[in-house]
Amino acid sequence: MLFSKEDDATPQINIVPMIDVVFALLTFFIVSTLFLTRSEGLPVNLPRAATAKTQQQTRIAVTVKPGGEIALNKQAIQLSQLETGVRALVQANQQAVVVINADEKVEHGAIVAVMDEIRKIDGVKMAIATKRK
Repeated sequence: MLFSKEDDATPQINIVPMIDVVFALLTFFIVSTLFLTRSEGLPVNLPRAATAKTQQQTRIAVTVKPGGEIALNKQAIQLSQLETGVRALVQANQQAVVVINADEKVEHGAIVAVMDEIRKIDGVKMAIATKRK
């Protein structure tokens, strides 16, 4: 039996197509996770704080606009109805944190009034949303 030089060639595995598939899958997962994030709140200019920390994702967001309008999870609400609205949401989610998104131009008294209404509910944790400097 005679052997030719072609039979002595070592087999090689081409991994370039595999790398292309891995990068395509990686791109798909990165793009799909970007669409999974959701933002709850109305557009306000948040004050900045150097010691700001990220809080857990919550379903209860209270927004106070510069004109004094209040919204609970993007629904307009009066200050007198805020306690009832938050209480209904807290019963559904016992570990909820109420995040107050207040524009930096809102008067201090308006924020204190909102916090006072929320504080009437036992076991509620509050956080004030800020942006990092």
